[in-house]
Amino acid sequence: MGQTILVVEDEASIITLLEYNLSKAGFDVASATDGEKGMELAEKQQPDLVLLDLMLPKMDGLEVCKQLRRQNKRLPIIMLTAKDDEFDKVLGLELGADDYITKPFSPREVVARVKAVLRRSHVFSDRSERDEEEETVMKIGDMEIYPLRYEVFMNGEIVDLTPKQFELLVYLAENKGRVLSREQLLNAIWAFDYTGDTRIVDVHVSHLREKFETDKKNPGYIKTVRGFGYKLEAPQ
Repeated sequence: MGQTILVVEDEASIITLLEYNLSKAGFDVASATDGEKGMELAEKQQPDLVLLDLMLPKMDGLEVCKQLRRQNKRLPIIMLTAKDDEFDKVLGLELGADDYITKPFSPREVVARVKAVLRRSHVFSDRSERDEEEETVMKIGDMEIYPLRYEVFMNGEIVDLTPKQFELLVYLAENKGRVLSREQLLNAIWAFDYTGDTRIVDVHVSHLREKFETDKKNPGYIKTVRGFGYKLEAPQ
């Protein structure tokens, strides 16, 4: 049995299109046409990834995303939206979505995005299953990162991060002091070509700063290098 993709979408034609192409790519597919049914199927099927429409009857996609993330912090979620609205995309990412795709989209793009998100998720899962005794704690200022335990502490207090926020933080920490371009971060964390759309990196960096920085206008940990990207370092 292959990996299971749950499609929560109220347009029958889109469900049919996604079911055909995802099945052809080797995935098992379950589908729901409203938010409440999507939540029920997610609990019953325990999917490997959810494709979640933003505009749904009974329970909208943002609320479904919020509840799914509350139940399972590591479940990959890709949001589908017919709106080219920055607010909706940012809010979806803030609530825990790993990625978003704007309609209309090509089936090839969806399959590629699904594979990319699952690949990153699998790599991270493999790392977390290793013997914790092998783990090296990454200490940067008052921050302590445990990559294999999937935990980060700030001043001794655990910090709650979404999967993509955690992966981004670990990657920045692994390259401490090194300036990384938005394109490098996209390739490393999202493993997909987001040519011309680096906003997803900026959104996640902004959320990380909200968790760690006492002064977000003058961040001490995640520094912006104008015209290039970001770097993580201990505050001076």
